Amino acid sequence: MILRILEATVCGPYSLRLTFNNGACKRVNLLPLLDGPIFEPLRDPAYFARVVLDPVAGTVVWPNEADFAPEALYELEAEEEPISSGTPEADSVVAVAG
Repeated sequence: MILRILEATVCGPYSLRLTFNNGACKRVNLLPLLDGPIFEPLRDPAYFARVVLDPVAGTVVWPNEADFAPEALYELEAEEEPISSGTPEADSVVAVAG
């Protein structure tokens, strides 16, 4: 099976909650991957939040065409989900593949 991202949600300055086509869902921090000139703009949390899901490629992409292979994101260690404070989440769903 070719791994694809079906849904991506921004849930922190450098974190995404990802749902994969194999049923896995996890929150990952991309900061360790943000090396090199193409990823430099993503170090700005406001720019990082501009992520969208490319339904053709099955991965996340930013306006400057920076992207990551779904396999690379799948291999990242999952972050613990924060405990809810009872206030509405500020999470932003960027896309759901259809």
